Amino acid sequence: MSDVPYRQIRAVYDRETVTVYQAYSPAIAGPAVAAGRFVPPFKRGRMTWVKPSFLWMMYRCGWATKPGQERVLAVSIRRDGFEWALARACLSHYVPDLHGDRRTWAAAAKATPVRVQWDPERSVRLQPLPYRSLQLGLSGAAADKYVDEWIVGITEVTGLATDAHRHLLAGDEEAARALLPVERPYPTPPGVGETIGLE
Repeated sequence: MSDVPYRQIRAVYDRETVTVYQAYSPAIAGPAVAAGRFVPPFKRGRMTWVKPSFLWMMYRCGWATKPGQERVLAVSIRRDGFEWALARACLSHYVPDLHGDRRTWAAAAKATPVRVQWDPERSVRLQPLPYRSLQLGLSGAAADKYVDEWIVGITEVTGLATDAHRHLLAGDEEAARALLPVERPYPTPPGVGETIGLE
């Protein structure tokens, strides 16, 4: 049995920043890395999903092999921005014990620009694990703050993804695992646990 809670935010972070991952086409990723922020052709008008779990990002982008997700970015953002989003988030799906009824959930979802989704964390072989990892969806004012205020830096980690994948293809899980970012449980800000489904 795992001693990891069913839902838990795990991330690379320090006193000021937390790292989230996104994967894009070269047309979007290249200018973003060069500018240190997201610039056109990136479009902020659609919901932007950020993931603190590197392995969940690898599952989503297939170790940087899926079309349109060939470039993996580690985005360092301000912790106060990340926590602003958590404090204003609504779960992406209706939970009876939390929301009471669907109308209450729908009203909450309409009122906030932030969504939380919990998806199975992944092993180094990208198999589902028995606990969940956070995805944070940002739209509207939240997406604007993400792009304009929260980003401290953008680092391309495609090489890390391809190196780890190469080790896996060679059957060397230990070497692949040694390359992975070390993610720690993130201290949830007071008052947000129940809202995002942690409690």
